[in-house]
Amino acid sequence: MTTKQFVGILLAGGKSRRYGSPKAFAKMDRKQFYEISYANLRTVCDDIVIVTREEYLSRFPSNLTVITDEAPYVGFGPLAGIYAVMNYFEAANYVVLPCDMPLLRGEILKRLIELHTQDVTVVTTDGYVQPLVSVWNVNVKREIERSLQEKRLKMTDVLECVNTMYVASEKLTDTPYVFMNVNTPREDKEMRKWQKSQMR
Repeated sequence: MTTKQFVGILLAGGKSRRYGSPKAFAKMDRKQFYEISYANLRTVCDDIVIVTREEYLSRFPSNLTVITDEAPYVGFGPLAGIYAVMNYFEAANYVVLPCDMPLLRGEILKRLIELHTQDVTVVTTDGYVQPLVSVWNVNVKREIERSLQEKRLKMTDVLECVNTMYVASEKLTDTPYVFMNVNTPREDKEMRKWQKSQMR
């Protein structure tokens, strides 16, 4: 079997406690958030795997590849999702994207991939690391597994143990606002207000 060059990992398994309902299925411009992220990954990936919670599986169309975290790492966060996809689908690289960045567009991912030369390439905005917008080489899998086994679940812990390239958002877009995570109803309102302002 030929190894895929880039497989997308769409993280859609958060509990969305602060948002009040599953963010993956919130809508903007008649599209659910996860559909927007999926479309962005389609522009750069050979295949895409959605990682979600058991109770959300039936809410995704049957023609999409949707999995859950592997035991014993269920509920261990984004690292568990990345690890599950690496085990499920063999690829040279994995493009990670969350379901709650509906303003981001595919051309940004294209630029990020063009800069990918290390184990991991990750975006920073205003000095803050955005590990959920990143490209991971398959050789990082062993380090992810070690972190999960030791219950070191912060993605930044893994990034510090491998060769990581940090890419400032300004190198990818003139509007860093597109990297906004929608975590609360207030942020959702702010995001939609910004989007509307760009359409004038």
